[in-house]
Amino acid sequence: MAALELRQQLRLSQQLIMTPQLQQAIKLLQLSRLELLETIHQELEINPMLEEMQEEGGEEGGESANGIDKTREPAEEFKEIQVLESMRQDFDWESYLDEYNTGTPVLFETDPNRESPSYDYRLTLPDTLQEHLVWQLRLSDMTEGEKEIGMVIFGNLNGDGYLDASLEEIAAMAEVSVTEVEQVLAKVQVLDPVGVAARNLRECLLIQAKGLDLDDDLVVSIIEHHLHYLENKNLQGLVRALKRTPEEVKCAIDLILGLNPRPGSAFSEESVNYISPDIYVFKVDNDFVILLNEDGMPKLRVSSYYKEALSRDAVIPTDAKDFIHSKLRSAAWLIKSIHQRQRTLYKVGQSIVKLQREFFEKGVAFLRPMVLRDVAEDVGMHESTISRVTSNKYMDTPHGIFELKYFFNSSINSFLGEAVASESVKERIRQLIKGEDSSKPYSDQEIVDILEGENIRIARRTVAKYREMLSILPSSKRKKSAWG
Repeated sequence: MAALELRQQLRLSQQLIMTPQLQQAIKLLQLSRLELLETIHQELEINPMLEEMQEEGGEEGGESANGIDKTREPAEEFKEIQVLESMRQDFDWESYLDEYNTGTPVLFETDPNRESPSYDYRLTLPDTLQEHLVWQLRLSDMTEGEKEIGMVIFGNLNGDGYLDASLEEIAAMAEVSVTEVEQVLAKVQVLDPVGVAARNLRECLLIQAKGLDLDDDLVVSIIEHHLHYLENKNLQGLVRALKRTPEEVKCAIDLILGLNPRPGSAFSEESVNYISPDIYVFKVDNDFVILLNEDGMPKLRVSSYYKEALSRDAVIPTDAKDFIHSKLRSAAWLIKSIHQRQRTLYKVGQSIVKLQREFFEKGVAFLRPMVLRDVAEDVGMHESTISRVTSNKYMDTPHGIFELKYFFNSSINSFLGEAVASESVKERIRQLIKGEDSSKPYSDQEIVDILEGENIRIARRTVAKYREMLSILPSSKRKKSAWG
């Protein structure tokens, strides 16, 4: 049996320790501008050692330690102004009350100390589809039971206004029969917008056609049985199937194309998100100058009041002193991290402008292939740092606003010369399709042949992939119809 013994060994190794300060610095790198502003405001609320510098006055303002401005002049005393109004003896009060007595209820504030709602709460918001339908439902002559079924139907509409649930499911939710649901659904579908609560496109178009008195045999026949011809823009097939003249079919198709296949889209709740660029690029003479967007960015500093409190010989409890030291270190590190983030962002912006100069000079078609390593080697940083800095950041260029990630793209081989950036190829495909003959649109293979003539080697499936990324339909769907 071997004896147990203790031994000491010296081992040298390297280990990365992620301190909270380092984690915070890395987090700040990948934050967008709005997220950074939110983080700063949160820190200002929880860290009393952190304060925002004012534009005027700076650190040498006239504000004392207790927050009172001693340099401010005392307010002047104004005499109360009395307004005396003389009343006409012959004023017609009866006509005045008849004209202005609108019956508007008077609101009384029961609690004088309660704060009134802010102005933002008084702004009018657009009605949603459900609110618009509920308003009509309350004004209709339906019974209370029918209105309850209608409310269940409204709760099962998608953003386009189509009914997502089956009649059986709605009947189970409302605890009524399917027949009652069908009766209420027929009444709901003629509300504004007409065609809402339809179960499919065919039903939606039929309801609108009947609401516009377009329920002739030709229009109804196309919607019920021949929508696939309409989808493929096959006029000849539609004429043969209906055995009508092309003029009659074209007239019916014009009426159908005037209908709304998405009746609920007008009440879409999607809001527009505006992009605030992090970097501005300006052309000055023959050079490009970059400027960081500092609009609304608070200028932070460590509170001088607490620093002086520590430097004085005042008796401060140990717990309070440790708390102050901790918050002071946190505030100083946050300020340093923000400055480091801004410097890194500026360096990366400068490198992108230098490496993609042809893009800034001539446009998207001259974007060159570039990877993270190119910028990392140029600024002397790691690729992971460049990846974090370019995440959720935008640059305002002479050719529009682009995400910083946009400038990093793969390469497409060419027959001669240098490789071409994939984004440049996408832009070229978009320009080709934009300038094509709509009666004879380019197929994917024809685009491949055109690009080969321009010294770009690309596969047909790659063209199809890029076309889908650009949200462009295939040639069969882009072909101009005889009625278009």
